[in-house]
Amino acid sequence: MDTLLYISAGAGVGFAVGLTGIGGGSLMTPLLLLFGFPAHIAIGTDLLYAALTKASGVFIHHRQRSVDWQLVKLLCLGSIPATVLTVFLLKYLFAGSEHYSPILSTCLGFMLTLTALVLIFSNKLKKSQFQTKAKLTGKRLKYFTVFMGVALGFLVTLSSVGAGALGTAILLLLYPALISIRVVGTELAHAVPLTLVAGIGHIWLGNVDFNLLAALMIGSLPAIYVGTKIGKYLPENVMRMILATILLVLGVRYLI
Repeated sequence: MDTLLYISAGAGVGFAVGLTGIGGGSLMTPLLLLFGFPAHIAIGTDLLYAALTKASGVFIHHRQRSVDWQLVKLLCLGSIPATVLTVFLLKYLFAGSEHYSPILSTCLGFMLTLTALVLIFSNKLKKSQFQTKAKLTGKRLKYFTVFMGVALGFLVTLSSVGAGALGTAILLLLYPALISIRVVGTELAHAVPLTLVAGIGHIWLGNVDFNLLAALMIGSLPAIYVGTKIGKYLPENVMRMILATILLVLGVRYLI
């Protein structure tokens, strides 16, 4: 019975991802917490779930040449070491998962709230992309991109949330000349190695439920496809605002 519930959960989140393009981590982790999973299991399992579900998207964007691999390398230069360091800190600074779970829950609340705000103001971010010029150039821009990767690596490893929406916002603000399709492709190409390395780190910490992961994947993969097809006929802005409101409520709940 539980397996069917988790397959249904995967289908529901996958369908929502297909409809809106919003990363599953923003929805999946709070849902797993609602099912009674502790924060460390929900976050660890969801990180691997995110890496697996996004991988095919990277291949498609690569074939379309809509990935700026130089930007992906810069982001990874910051995010991957930060992810590894965060995992080591969780392993060796705390006696066990029960000691750092409150930190994960607080970080989750912060990232859900931040993701909701990014979604609410996403249209303004896109408009500013075409109305502003990059204030940082050359080496300063590269260094700042790496620094943003560090922040993403740290926060995503602790919450499983933000690789998509926050990564997109960073690219929109730092690289206003980057066209929308390359923003999406580049963000996705960075999110996969980030969540994969973080997920592997959580395997090492013992924070991944593989039976749960399998059930979520079974439900989500076909549902993402169906959601993508139906999403073409629904008002994207309305759907994104509804989900942003849900995420904002959840984020505030885990912060207080």
